[in-house]
Amino acid sequence: MTLVQALVIALLQGVTELFPVSSLGHAVVLPKLLGWTVDQHSPAFLPFLVVLHLGTAAALLAYFWRDWLGLALAFFGQGPVAQRKAQWRLLWLIILATIPAVVLGAGLETLFRRLFGSPVAAAIFLMVNGALLFAGERLRRKSGARLLGEMSWKEALLIGLWQSTALFPGISRSGATMVGGLLVGFHHREAAHFSFLIATPIILAAAVHEVPHLFQPEVQAAFGATVWIAGAVAGVTAWLSTAFLMRYFRRHDFEALDPFAYYCWGAGLIALALLFFVV
Repeated sequence: MTLVQALVIALLQGVTELFPVSSLGHAVVLPKLLGWTVDQHSPAFLPFLVVLHLGTAAALLAYFWRDWLGLALAFFGQGPVAQRKAQWRLLWLIILATIPAVVLGAGLETLFRRLFGSPVAAAIFLMVNGALLFAGERLRRKSGARLLGEMSWKEALLIGLWQSTALFPGISRSGATMVGGLLVGFHHREAAHFSFLIATPIILAAAVHEVPHLFQPEVQAAFGATVWIAGAVAGVTAWLSTAFLMRYFRRHDFEALDPFAYYCWGAGLIALALLFFVV
């Protein structure tokens, strides 16, 4: 993979990881559509994607630093008692919402690795993602205006199960978790906020598992320093994407996911057509 190719995928990752349109689906489909000679079945490709996600996690930590600082202070017993209790409860909910994806990702790793290298599967799941977003808007509680502090542990676990569907390339992690939040009665902005908070530990967990592979000789030969440059680019674009989306969901709470659903349908159909009839 050339530096230019890595940077294009990094920019795409930074924009699409937080937008509910599946960064992984785009990263799998795009190289094939552009005719790039990128071996997506290579042992280096998945760790490369994980480093891009690591850049995204750094962006989320930077954007939501107040949340994470509050959680850290509570963890070390700092701050007023009532505030510490609220932060401990939020931390517990984040942990619960993270568990399903970690367990399923580890248990079905071989299956998901095979799908990561399939552009056709990614394009199909991208259209499924569009249907998920569209249906979520229509099944949501229209009067939903609940705050994160009102979430139950069962609802956190349910949102975590929604997040685990993003193990399929083409299903958006942020989109699935936002739909889960809407279904339990959250406003779009609250659903997005929790989605972005639980993204950080799941991305870091994937990094802990995959980044060590980057130091293997064959992976170093394939990427070298390129992967870290791409990770930094993904992080900067992810921060900008987060800032945009939090503002967007604050101002739009009526069928706010519909534009992303239409995009996923169009992108998936076009990708399938090109994969079958042109590429």
